[in-house]
Amino acid sequence: MSTPKTAWITGAGSGIGRAIAVSLSNDQANLTLFGRTQETLEETASACRNSADIHIVVGSVDDRYAVGEAVTTTIDRFGALDILVNNAGTNGKKRNLSDMPPGEWDRVIEINLTGAYNCFKAAAPHFERQSDGLVINIASMAGKRAGVIGGVAYSASKFGMASLTQSINAEYREAGIRACCIFPGEVDTPILQHRPVPVSDAKREAALQPEDVAEAALMVARLPDRAIVEEITIFPRRVVPT
Repeated sequence: MSTPKTAWITGAGSGIGRAIAVSLSNDQANLTLFGRTQETLEETASACRNSADIHIVVGSVDDRYAVGEAVTTTIDRFGALDILVNNAGTNGKKRNLSDMPPGEWDRVIEINLTGAYNCFKAAAPHFERQSDGLVINIASMAGKRAGVIGGVAYSASKFGMASLTQSINAEYREAGIRACCIFPGEVDTPILQHRPVPVSDAKREAALQPEDVAEAALMVARLPDRAIVEEITIFPRRVVPT
């Protein structure tokens, strides 16, 4: 029997992060579930019934100490770290250049983009030591084309995640480290609740489900290490006005 993979998933308490955790658990992976709320992480752990083992770490990706502790305790517990899923993300109500306060810009960039950087920088030394590692960055179609729905800071952060992905592949591929950026369209997750204009029931029904994005991530995780899939776009078939 092959040794189970070990995955560290940020923003694992709900939505896409939870769905990816469940998908990887069905491949009997060890999981480190990272997020800001113990209760929601425990709910995710309960859903990951087929996981080899589960480690919960409460923290935020903008806290470099907490991020470093997540890596250290993961390796102490499982002896390895094979997959990093940068899923943690946020947005606010005031999203446009005309009304976004500077502090809101800082917060969105700090969580969405700098947070992904923090996690990779913490994991990279271990990936280099084992000459193997996979990074899956969960971006957004707002990282392909900016607009008023996602807003200026969110779009900038997701464009930045694409650049981070390309930089990882350019600098680390010969060291055995690969990165993929997944760009989902609208997904029916709790973040939709923060939109300035409420999302209709019909639009939620037409949206992707978190499990759809998780299937894309699982496909990447199952590929042999000789292959790099740098980008995946996935969006709803149906177009429904807000």
